[in-house]
Amino acid sequence: MERKVFGLGDIVQMKKPHPCGSNEMEIIRMGMDIRIKCTGCQHSVLIPRAKFEKNLKKVVHSAAETEQNN
Repeated sequence: MERKVFGLGDIVQMKKPHPCGSNEMEIIRMGMDIRIKCTGCQHSVLIPRAKFEKNLKKVVHSAAETEQNN
């Protein structure tokens, strides 16, 4: 299985939606734990990297692509 590539500032889609109804999150901190912020209600959550990688569905918008286009 291919490992998903993600980085700081990316907008990612999670398998389960946030209680507000949005399932897109922005990565705002990376390390052993990853802090993600809901794009709907701006609530942030700190979760272990292993759990984040398991629940990540896909990268919707990459911050690296935006930097290359500018």
